[in-house]
Amino acid sequence: MESVFDVLLALYIFGIMVAELMGGKTFPVATIGSLHLTASVAVFVMPLLFTSVDMIVEVFGKKRARSVVRTGLLIVLLQVAAAAFFTHLPSTSYFAATQPAYAAVFGTSIRFGLASVVAFAASELLDVAVFARLRQRMHRQGLWLRNNVANFLSQFVDSVVWTTLAFYGLHMGFGANVSMLTGIIIPYYLVRVAMSVLETPLVYLGVRWLRPAKSTAVQLTQQIEAAV
Repeated sequence: MESVFDVLLALYIFGIMVAELMGGKTFPVATIGSLHLTASVAVFVMPLLFTSVDMIVEVFGKKRARSVVRTGLLIVLLQVAAAAFFTHLPSTSYFAATQPAYAAVFGTSIRFGLASVVAFAASELLDVAVFARLRQRMHRQGLWLRNNVANFLSQFVDSVVWTTLAFYGLHMGFGANVSMLTGIIIPYYLVRVAMSVLETPLVYLGVRWLRPAKSTAVQLTQQIEAAV
């Protein structure tokens, strides 16, 4: 059980770190009139984070999923603290030429990290709550529907909160910020919704992958308790 769950947890942490360290890059999606639609490269990993949490809720329950989310938050906080400390340390003469680039890249990740702490906490805990409530009301039926409804709601919150906190330009006017943020949020959210739908089969595969591990863990626990 531990090896199976550890793999899923490792993939979850991988997605968090990729989003944190590389999510600052945006790429063009489409242009509608004067509105330039773009998306963060984090769009390729964020849906997997929500899907992973839904798998954990389905197999191990809400309490275990919340524990994983708290672990993710701790990782983000540690990454922000490390970035703040490392970028402010004086560099040697050997590294002086690349120090500005290093500070620019990882200094920016501090802001993204702080934005992620707020957005991640709000959206992931919402995802757990919505999925668990639907799971109870639907008597564990309709996994595809529960997964997508929870993802649609939570990813909308994450997209709006994270994009606003990460990209709002203090040097720009309110109108310019609204236009710029809208151009990022709309395609970012729509692409994430599309990817969530496409990844629905992975939820079923993941649940089938995790359930035998849970059964093994339960049997092992019972054997230990019996021996004691």
